[in-house]
Amino acid sequence: MQPVSMKNHTKYRPFPPVPLENRQWPNRTITEAPEWVSVDLRDGNQSLEVPMSLAQKLQFFDYLVKVGFRTIEISFPASSDTDFALTRALIEQDRIPDGVAIQVLTQSRDHIIARTFEALRGAKEAVVHLYNSTSTLQRDVVFGFDRKACIDLAVYGAKQIKEYVDADTSGTKWILEYSPESFSGTEMDFAVEICDAVLDVWQPTAAHKCIINLPNTVEMSTANSYADQVEYFCTHTRWRDQITVSLHAHNDRGTATAATELGLLAGGSRVEGCLFGNGERTGNADILNIAMNMYSQGIDPHLDFTHIDEMVRVYEELTGMTVSPRHPYAGKLVYTSFSGSHQDAIKKGMKRQKTHPDRWEVPYLPIDPQDVGRSYEPVIRINSQSGKGGVAFILEQNFGMVLPRPISEEFGQLCKRVSDEGHRELRPQEIFDLFDKEYINVTEPIRLLSHAEQLVDDKTVDVKVRILVSGKEHTITGRGNGLLDGFVNGMQATFGREAEIQLYSQHAMTAGTEALAVSYVQVLVGDVLVTGAGISANVSKSALRAVISAMNRSGRWGERTEQ
Repeated sequence: MQPVSMKNHTKYRPFPPVPLENRQWPNRTITEAPEWVSVDLRDGNQSLEVPMSLAQKLQFFDYLVKVGFRTIEISFPASSDTDFALTRALIEQDRIPDGVAIQVLTQSRDHIIARTFEALRGAKEAVVHLYNSTSTLQRDVVFGFDRKACIDLAVYGAKQIKEYVDADTSGTKWILEYSPESFSGTEMDFAVEICDAVLDVWQPTAAHKCIINLPNTVEMSTANSYADQVEYFCTHTRWRDQITVSLHAHNDRGTATAATELGLLAGGSRVEGCLFGNGERTGNADILNIAMNMYSQGIDPHLDFTHIDEMVRVYEELTGMTVSPRHPYAGKLVYTSFSGSHQDAIKKGMKRQKTHPDRWEVPYLPIDPQDVGRSYEPVIRINSQSGKGGVAFILEQNFGMVLPRPISEEFGQLCKRVSDEGHRELRPQEIFDLFDKEYINVTEPIRLLSHAEQLVDDKTVDVKVRILVSGKEHTITGRGNGLLDGFVNGMQATFGREAEIQLYSQHAMTAGTEALAVSYVQVLVGDVLVTGAGISANVSKSALRAVISAMNRSGRWGERTEQ
């Protein structure tokens, strides 16, 4: 059979290698969080089908501050009255806490720069973000620029901004940022040349750095190529010690998170992005994803994601977007396993975790769901793909029942069959109800009325048990090495049916004086191994009820009905 072919693939060209020798970033590791910059209100907002209102933007700004962002790109003030009004509202209403910088975007044009500084009047701390497109394709197709014209445009804007900053007497702390937009599609030597030309105007120092932002505006290659580009820039600019290198990755190839992480290895120390990866086309880098990846490696991200469901709610209400149920760390299903083998591993991992609570090591769960405000309840959910481990975990976590392994295997198969027949998931209460109906305190045809036991010696007891069998009362007497052995011996003598206890387990379901005891047994009745369970506040009664449940389920004492 011949392979399927997409015939038009020949019109695309592979991304050229970056001319980088002796690359260093593959040998590095991320050891600390970068400076985070939310662009939800600007880059994120412009990509919405229905952009946020002023009131929604103000609410979103307050939430971003609450999460911990210390730089927030709020607007392109000259682009619309709404963006200008947002900037003024934040300043005039004194909504910007000390230590939080607002960032605004501007092009290299006189009236746009003038409008930008008008919007920022009275700000305590502001980042003025100048950009122009530098890629080979944009220079050729969109602007008809050669290299010199492109540099001249950037330098002109840089000079205009410097004049405004130098003339300001208000006390605003100004931070200057330049982006060679479409950096990833720009020749590397030219990217260095144009950024250095802007820096030559601004003259940053080690104490008062400027920001050079390197946008992966359209993701054009594998993430390692972006890292090569970032390292190339860092090792070739004349201003490396006087600048902060910022990363701004988009997700056209679905690897913005990887590109950002590798870009940090390559020299970046500042990341621009959006919550949940919102943004043009396939979106911006997902700051939550990147930050939580660091968290899972023992690095404090310096952002607060401990109430992740609240974050999802705020984001969805304000943007009209939807967070995927498979979204890393935040999706409603990302801590959930349906697979039987996964569930069994998680169950065992959670049990082992109790022995080293200071170190998280649970299979299939890269972080503790409780760290982001989730509970353990939905970690394992049961459908036709699930197994014994998952069912046992649900009963233990939700109802305090610790099933012995043979019983969890048997009940797991029952749950799979019920789920498969109904083509649906079984919720925790349904699972308990199914176990209850099938195994616990089955009272027909045999019902326990009372019991007594008397010690004969250290190894022997006499038992006396009153029961109803199909409505007729019987008194069962027997001797054995314990209550259950004596009862089974008495049942065999009374009814002439062979029975032998093969498995017995008992534990308290809850703590305190009102604790219930649950007992599990497997009884060999004739040649059939039957499971039963009993629950009572009295341990002995719980055990007898379990044995009687197994006998009733065997069908060997008359027609069986269930309570």
